[in-house]
Amino acid sequence: MKKKECSERIEQKEILLEPPRGWLNLRMKELWEFRELLYFLTWRDIKVRYKQTFLGAAWAIIQPIITMVIFSIVFGKLAKLPSEGFPYPIFTYTALLPWQLFSRSLSDASASLISNKHMISKIYFPRIFLPISSILSSLVDFFIAFLVLLGMMVYYEIAITWRILFLPAFLLLAVISALAAGLWLSALNVRYRDIKYVTPFLLRVWLYATPIAYTSSLIPKEWELVYGLNPMVGIVNGFRWAILGQSIELSSLAIISTSVVLMFFISGLFYFQRMEQTFADLI
Repeated sequence: MKKKECSERIEQKEILLEPPRGWLNLRMKELWEFRELLYFLTWRDIKVRYKQTFLGAAWAIIQPIITMVIFSIVFGKLAKLPSEGFPYPIFTYTALLPWQLFSRSLSDASASLISNKHMISKIYFPRIFLPISSILSSLVDFFIAFLVLLGMMVYYEIAITWRILFLPAFLLLAVISALAAGLWLSALNVRYRDIKYVTPFLLRVWLYATPIAYTSSLIPKEWELVYGLNPMVGIVNGFRWAILGQSIELSSLAIISTSVVLMFFISGLFYFQRMEQTFADLI
C-alpha cells in the first residue's frame, strides 16, 4: 500500500521595516502598541539601579543631602551668598531636586542605547523607549528626595501655598528638558563614543551655570536674556517660586526657558528619528 505524501505549507508572515518618512513622524500608534515594553524597561532600570547595593534607595536621599551640606558650608557660610531670606539649606535643597532629576536622567539617557546594544542589534522595538525609560526611572529618586523636602519645610516652618499647584508643570518641564538633551546625546553617542566623556563635563559646567547655590537675582539685567537660555534657570526658579514662595520675576525667564526646551525637544526628536535607522549598523 502506497503512502500518500502530504506536504504542509507553512505561511510565514513577513514584516517589512521601513525608515520613517516625512520631517517628523512620531508613529504614535506604534508607540501605543509597545506601551507595555516601556513599563518593563522602566521597571528593569529601577531594579538594576539598586541591585546589590548596601543602602539601596537611600542613595536618592544621600546624594542631594551631601551636596546641600557642601553648598551650605562653602557658599552659605564662607562665601555668604544671599538666599532671598530663606534658610540656606532648604534654599539649596529645593533647587537640587530638579537638578538631580535632570542630571541623573540625562546621564542615564545618554548611555541608554549603548548599554542596550544587544537588544537593538537583535530585535525591533521603538528605540526612543530606551531614553524615556531611563528618565521615568529617575522620577522614583525624585519623589523619595521630595519627602525629605517636606520634612525640611516642617522643620523650618515654611507653609505650603497655592503656588504648589504649579509644581507639576515645572516638573514636567524638567522631564522634557532631560529627554530633549538625552535624545541628542544618546543618538550622538552611537556615532561618537567619546560622548560618554563629554557628558560628565557638560553636567559639571551646567551645574554652576544654574542658580542652585546662588539666586538668579545676582545676574545683571543685561545678561538676563542670555542667562535664560539655560532651561534649568526657569525650572529651578519655578521650583523655588512654587515651593518656597520666593518673590522672583518668573515671566521673562520662564518664557525664554520654555521656548528653549521646546525647540531643543523638537530638534532632538527629529535628529533621533533620522539616526534611528542606523543604530543597529553603528552600534
